[in-house]
Amino acid sequence: MKSVLKFLPAATLVVGLALTAAPVVAQQPAQPKAGAAPAQPKASPAAIAAAREILQIKNANAMYAGAVPGLVEKTKIALTQQNLNYQKDLNEVAPIVAQQLQGRQNEIGEGMAQIYASEFTEQELKDLVTFYKSPLGKKLIDAEPRAIGLSMAFMNSWAQNFSETVMGAFRAEMRKRGKEI
Repeated sequence: MKSVLKFLPAATLVVGLALTAAPVVAQQPAQPKAGAAPAQPKASPAAIAAAREILQIKNANAMYAGAVPGLVEKTKIALTQQNLNYQKDLNEVAPIVAQQLQGRQNEIGEGMAQIYASEFTEQELKDLVTFYKSPLGKKLIDAEPRAIGLSMAFMNSWAQNFSETVMGAFRAEMRKRGKEI
């Protein structure tokens, strides 16, 4: 459960990307957008229940728990920048709006469950629940964030070191042409 918290930087990025669009979304009527993901086919209630269980086991709600307050704050900032005279009012209205919309982040979890249920069969989802509840599945949930973090650190280190090799190769080839860089 705590393992998802290690993914917070990635989760923050995802939520941050969503937050960036908040002022634009607030000004446009709801309609399907070009390039938007197509609607997911309806899954069985059992498949959706299994998908919800997987997301609960993986503590996925930690990724979007702060979505509502984050979007409210982002929108307040954008509105304040556009309406400097209303700063005091917007600061007072923001907690009211946050309170009114509290809990709406759960729509993200429901959407995620629908997506999982459309990407996997009901039996696959049930098998995944069984796996995540197994000792190896629990170990994966606990260890995978660290393994991914260490892998990313390794890739960054490798890229930094390899860039020196690439730079050396460029310099050598340019020297062959009589040009120092």
